[in-house]
Amino acid sequence: MAGLVIALGLALQIARLAGIAVVAPLVGIAFWLAMTLLWGDMPTRNRRQVGALAAIGAALLVISRTVYGEALAWGQVLDGNTFVVAMLVGVSFIGLINRAPPSPGTQILGGRGVITTWLSVHLLGAILNLSSVFLIGDQLKRADGLRLPQLLTLNRGLSSAALWSPFFAAMGVAMGLAPELDFAVVLAAGVPLAALSGVLTRLELARRFDLDDVAGVSLSPRNLLMPVGLAVLVLGFHYGLTPGLSIVSIITFLLPATALAANLPRGLTFTSKRMVQHTRERLPAMRGEISLFLAAGLFTQGLSTFIDAVTGGQWVLFEHFGAGEAMLSYLAIVASAVIGLHPIIGISTLASVLNLESANQTLLGVVALTSWAVGAAIGPLSGINLSLQGRYGTSGGMMMRHNLVYALVMSLGVCLAIGILATLS
Repeated sequence: MAGLVIALGLALQIARLAGIAVVAPLVGIAFWLAMTLLWGDMPTRNRRQVGALAAIGAALLVISRTVYGEALAWGQVLDGNTFVVAMLVGVSFIGLINRAPPSPGTQILGGRGVITTWLSVHLLGAILNLSSVFLIGDQLKRADGLRLPQLLTLNRGLSSAALWSPFFAAMGVAMGLAPELDFAVVLAAGVPLAALSGVLTRLELARRFDLDDVAGVSLSPRNLLMPVGLAVLVLGFHYGLTPGLSIVSIITFLLPATALAANLPRGLTFTSKRMVQHTRERLPAMRGEISLFLAAGLFTQGLSTFIDAVTGGQWVLFEHFGAGEAMLSYLAIVASAVIGLHPIIGISTLASVLNLESANQTLLGVVALTSWAVGAAIGPLSGINLSLQGRYGTSGGMMMRHNLVYALVMSLGVCLAIGILATLS
């Protein structure tokens, strides 16, 4: 039932993008209903974090209305971050385009293996997200598990893809926070920072570890055809066929449509079975992601409404959002990730205390993407570190300690990029 409701929410969002505005309030209702149905299946840690965010957001909305008489658009209360959730659901259909795992990559030892592994995870992860870590990690895994340099390479290869990939939830959040951001400028800033991550990983691990017997993997170009093809398809729609739609919106409808088109040549029966299986198994398995983004959206609405109610809409954290303010915001979000908060919480809090309309939209988007990329790498409770812990037996605390130097150097690069961007804009 929950899988069907999630699929319904995606369909309603696609209808909304097609101009059927009357379904807009139903999108949030569908996703929240699915989260309610799946509540008992969520890990305790997820329930605590999601419950706290949602409760605080709802309480602040009630206080704003009852104590301060703030007018609320009740029809939009459940709408926060639904566009990101719909995009994540749409991206999940990539699994129906090519279910076969990549063919075994070429085993490479030493420092060269580190950089080829980083590249493989980074390029696959830019499209396939977390599943790329398991696809590559399982190829490297031996009887004694993964070595620490391999774990760090997987961690950094995936998290750094958030700096530029339009298929990451980070990009959806950034575009929701700053809908007028210039994607070309984001790429110009994000790709060099991602390259810095790869070079830094190669040099730092070679300095700290003996890599002579540490295996890496290099995927064949054939394995990367699907990710590259999807990226070209999305950008073609964005800059050619549907320039009026954001990249997040294009991904939301294009990837499910591509999955459907890829399966239909094998017959309606085959296609329907795969769609039903995806709805019954994969969509409910996204409960952690869906609940976190929905709760963060409600929290943002509650906090921003409360601040407006208390101050009469006259207070914002920064009167001007320039280089200094952007750097402080970035550092604060990364610091919050170190103590265990998901970057979306820090980004949501920032969104609620800024005047988003007057802020430099591209600069704001870069702050969201960079804080997410570095915060996810170093945060002991981030999705990537929890996944590595569950699959390969590492610990979030150990990953955080071994990523401190990496986060420091990356932060210097991020601050430099922010300074250049603020100067040019």
